Amino acid sequence: MKLSKQANEKNRDKQTNSGWNHQRLTRKSKTMARLREQYKETILPELKTKFGRENILSLPRMEKIVINMGVGSATQDKKELADANAAMTLIAGQKPVITKARKSIANFRLREGQAIGCKVTLRGDRMFEFMDRLFSLALPRVRDFRGISEKAFDGRGNYSLGLNEYGVFPELNPDKFTRKQGMNIVFVTSTQSDEEGRELLRMFGMPFKDSNKKD
Repeated sequence: MKLSKQANEKNRDKQTNSGWNHQRLTRKSKTMARLREQYKETILPELKTKFGRENILSLPRMEKIVINMGVGSATQDKKELADANAAMTLIAGQKPVITKARKSIANFRLREGQAIGCKVTLRGDRMFEFMDRLFSLALPRVRDFRGISEKAFDGRGNYSLGLNEYGVFPELNPDKFTRKQGMNIVFVTSTQSDEEGRELLRMFGMPFKDSNKKD
């Protein structure tokens, strides 16, 4: 009987702890989405005034962010793809998917179906939290950073940003991730207008270059 009582007490403690941890993680995830709250409270009213539309469904909003890493050297060393995959997991906060070659290219020693990169799609709170870290922490750490160009829109309100090194993200330990690896980040918005997409990203804190200043 004593053993069964101890077992019941342990199970009760585990359920209590797991419930407390779930509540703590839930509270943490809510506080991390600072830009989501900013969009509702500050950006939406500014967009209404800027574009003269009251229907919030017609105003631009973020839909998703797609992060992609192409690891060409993975054809020779699979460890480099594993390192890139681990780095992206830390940066994005979720596990990426492995991308594979669509066709064989003999000159690059590439076979169809061979793993050559990884990508992840972020939505919801993780998307807003990634944007916050990118604009506030990562981009200012880029060497000789003077802002990013406004010309990388695709004509449908989406913006592509290329980084030469993923080491600018503070989540990565420079002693562990020593290899230089670039990445491409695509910001997908609901609008079909580059002007509206640009204004949306600027209000979120995207550090565009001042077009009035000359280099």
